[in-house]
Amino acid sequence: MSWSEAEYSEYLRDERRRYAWVMRRHGDLTPTEARAAALDRYPYESSDAPYRGLIFHDEAWHWAMLAIHGDRYTVEYPELAGPSAEYMALE
Repeated sequence: MSWSEAEYSEYLRDERRRYAWVMRRHGDLTPTEARAAALDRYPYESSDAPYRGLIFHDEAWHWAMLAIHGDRYTVEYPELAGPSAEYMALE
């Protein structure tokens, strides 16, 4: 995907925010812990990095659920297989 630095930075910020929200809401992390987890999951990638932004191919919801419940979360917690209405309402 080709995007400007501003577009990439905005998308990165939004995905970090969504990931942190899920980690607080479903992972019982404190706000500080959730922000740190989001920064770890979504590090800044320079514009010349190969595969920059590849992590964006799945929702922050998915990555957070994997971190919280593991690879089988969709089987063991089918109600969490897709993003919640609350998550989808995040702007």
